[in-house]
Order: sequence, then structure tokens, then C-alpha cells
Amino acid sequence: MKKEIKIALVAIVGLVVLFFGLSFLKGLQLFSDDVSYFVKFNDISGLTTSSPIYANGYPVGSVKNITYDYSKPHEVMVEISVNKQMTIPEGTYAQISTDMLGNVRVNLNLGQMPGQKVKPGGVINGTVQLGALADVQQMLPAVQKLLPKLDSILYNLNTLTRDPAIAQSLHNVRTITNDLTYTTKELNMLMGTLNSQVPGMLTKANGVLDNTKTLTSTLNNKVEGLDIEQTMASVNMTLANVQKFTDELNNNQGSLGLLMRDPMLYNNLTSAVSAADSLLVDLKAHPKRYVHFSIFGKKSK
Repeated sequence: MKKEIKIALVAIVGLVVLFFGLSFLKGLQLFSDDVSYFVKFNDISGLTTSSPIYANGYPVGSVKNITYDYSKPHEVMVEISVNKQMTIPEGTYAQISTDMLGNVRVNLNLGQMPGQKVKPGGVINGTVQLGALADVQQMLPAVQKLLPKLDSILYNLNTLTRDPAIAQSLHNVRTITNDLTYTTKELNMLMGTLNSQVPGMLTKANGVLDNTKTLTSTLNNKVEGLDIEQTMASVNMTLANVQKFTDELNNNQGSLGLLMRDPMLYNNLTSAVSAADSLLVDLKAHPKRYVHFSIFGKKSK
């Protein structure tokens, strides 16, 4: 009889140890004085019992129980156990987040009204943080649309790189680069030559400037030696004589004026010139009419 009692006691102790062990592994504290709150979610995104609860990055509790309301398909009530020293102000909301390894936890984003607190057993609104994986999933449709275009771009790029003209162009670029290098060297040599000749050029330029100054001084001296007033008086006198001559030409009383303006005098002069011309022509044609010359003297009539 005692043996059966011992076996029964060992079995009970084993069950108790197993229960406490499983609870410990799940993060549940059976004899703790934590307080409970309820968080209302539309989607728990893989949240399970014993998932950790964080506030400002520090663990303050765990998920105690999850209840699905079948009468309200879009509402899941999650009971969380939080340390009793944790004060939850009004305006706090819970957010489910998932890291890159798939671990799910609840972050309490504390409200900004410390004077008003959520009482134990109160309800907190909950949301789901999409995270990087959700962003990637949202980008997948755009990436899928982009893949055909990317494939076309790669095909065109391969076609372009296989074109012999590209290789020839690269060869030409290399030739141009070599020519530019050679030209740069020539320019450097030219600049060096110019730098060496600049002092001599400056000396010659200074000499030219000195000669210019000398010429300017000479011209100034010559100009100073001239009697400007007398020269201008002579010029004015010459202009006056020219004006007087022009007036006499325009006057009908003078000989030149009559010659220029009297048509009868012009006609008489023209007739005289014509007669003289006719006389010279006849003299050349019949000189014996006008000149009688004899070696033995004049014959008697």
C-alpha cells in the first residue's frame, strides 16, 4: 500500500514540475502579482500566448491569453499581463511587430496623458506594424511589372555591346586621348619657350616705349616751335584770295567772267580758232601760195 502511495506522490510531483516547466518556457508567471489588460486587434499576425510585451524597448510583460470572438469576426481580444509597477496612461496603443527572423512581439506606445491612467482590466486599441517585409511585399507587383522592361533593357544592352562600332569608337577615343596627350606636351613645351622669351620681349617692348616717348617729346618740341597764330593767319589769307577769285569768276565785269558768260565772245573765239585751223590746213596743202623763195632772186615780169 505504501508503494502505491509513493508512486502516486511521484506522479503528482512530476505533473506539477511539468506544468511549471511549461509555464516557465512560455514566459508565464503563475505566482506573480502582475496586472492584466486587454488589447483589441483586428488581426494578430501570428501573435501567440507568451509573446513578449515591450514598452520603450524594455520587456514589461507577456501575452496571457487570446480570445477570438466568433460573433465579431473582425475583432480579437488579447489579454496581456504587465508588471504592476507599469503605469499605462490614456492614449496608449499596442502595436504588433515582426522582426526579420519572424519573431512576433507587442510594443506599447505610451500616451502623452500621464495624469489619466488605464485601469487594470481596461481595453487598449491595437494595430499591426507592417514592417520591412510588408514593404517588400507591396513592392513585388511593381517589381514584377518592371522585370520585362529590365529584360528588354539587358537585351538591348547586350546587342549594343556586341556592335563592332562600339569597339571602333572606343579605339577612336583612345587615339583621341593619345593625341590630346601629345598636344598637351607640345603646349607645355611652347609655354616653356614663351616663358624663356618673355624677358627679352619685355625688354624690347620697353625700348619701343622709350622710343615712343622720345618721338612724342620731339613732336611736342616741334609743335611748340611753330607759330600757330601766324600759320592760321596765312591759311585764312589764302582762303580769302580763293574766295575773291571765285567772286571775280562769278562777276560779269571781269575778263574771266565775260569769257565764261558772254556767248558771242565764245562764238567769235570758236570761229577764229576754226579759221586758224583752216588756214593751217591750207598752208600745209599749198605752201607755194603763201611762201615764194628763189636762189637767183626775183624774176622780172
